[in-house]
Amino acid sequence: MARMTSSPAIARTALSGKEWRVLILLVLSALINYIDRTTLSVAATDIQRELHLTNIQVGLLQSAFFASYALCQLSFVAGWVVGRFPVGWVLGFGFLLWSGATLMTGAATVFVMILALRLLLGIGESVTYPSYSRILASEYPEHHRGFANALIDSGTKVGPALGILVGGLLVSQVGWRVFFVVLGGGSLLWLIPWAAWMPRGKNVAAREDASEIPSIGAILSERSAWFTAFGLFCGNYYWYFLITWLPAYLEKERHFPKAKMALFGWLPLLGIAVSCVLSGWLSDRLIARGGSPTQVRKGFAGTGLAFATILVPVVLVRDPNLAMVLLTLACISFGIYTSNLWAITQSLAGPRAAGKWTSFQNGFGNLAGVLAPSLTGFVVDRTGEFYLAFVVAAGFALAGAGMFVFGVGPIERVNFRRAKLAP
Repeated sequence: MARMTSSPAIARTALSGKEWRVLILLVLSALINYIDRTTLSVAATDIQRELHLTNIQVGLLQSAFFASYALCQLSFVAGWVVGRFPVGWVLGFGFLLWSGATLMTGAATVFVMILALRLLLGIGESVTYPSYSRILASEYPEHHRGFANALIDSGTKVGPALGILVGGLLVSQVGWRVFFVVLGGGSLLWLIPWAAWMPRGKNVAAREDASEIPSIGAILSERSAWFTAFGLFCGNYYWYFLITWLPAYLEKERHFPKAKMALFGWLPLLGIAVSCVLSGWLSDRLIARGGSPTQVRKGFAGTGLAFATILVPVVLVRDPNLAMVLLTLACISFGIYTSNLWAITQSLAGPRAAGKWTSFQNGFGNLAGVLAPSLTGFVVDRTGEFYLAFVVAAGFALAGAGMFVFGVGPIERVNFRRAKLAP
């Protein structure tokens, strides 16, 4: 049960020292989480060459993480664990599991071993977002949650950018095995301050009260729940295509050396992070000044995904500098969409249904992480180039724009009273 907040007249205007410490650690965990997701893509060409893997096998390795990650959320296993045990320890154990899997990848010698470790990585990371939601809802007042969520989301965008930059430079200097060992082992240091500062209050240690929470059946009976899930799937296809295959594209088709790939490849992803923060701030200001949440939120999501299709010319132009400019513009457009994605879901679901709705939407949407890497590997293997892979990713972005603009209903809280409530 969420903590009661004070009235606006006496509400604290600044985060306490304890809240800042916990929030900083959550942001760092999100950043590390997404760096670990991009490690394989950064080292893909080196692993492929050493272990003699096909592009299809590389695609399967990229997809393995998303398969276990999505399954744990769609089956509600991750949400059940977070709701039944002290959330601080759950997040800590998940962090230990995924960082350990990253470290052990450096010792892998065969395809099957890396595949198993990628599955383990997905299981460990599946508890992160349910844990973040419970901690923020229980320990942070309403007037601080928007800022806290924005910082955590920025970590998920900066993480892949840093993963490509630092990872690419490290792999080029010390090799992929040392890279995985250093990253996984170094990440484990996060557990030291987390063990000291993680929240331990009653609200994050006790079981959640399931009374008066809409059932999953009631949520799934809503058209908007399905269209937000399909829309996220389409947007995630685009995103996961970028973070899993962009480094390989720059190396194989643009013939960038590893170091140059690192220096140029991280900038477009950083553009997503900056665009997301600025677009989120702007959309909130427009609504505060009287704008319709439906028009503003849908407008940002639809426009961002539609203009993200600038991705197609990237693969057509010969000039590498122009290609990188176009890629950066496509990513900035994508950031406009991501800035309003979860605001749409939270407004539709309301506080009582947000957890279940988000679990379903995020689990379904992350199935795109299974499809995008493997389908891209298949296309590149069959055609010998990336053109069709870029076209498919842009097509999903355009389809996602249609899902949010025309499929999702008005951006206002759904009335679940007509549906059966959970006991």
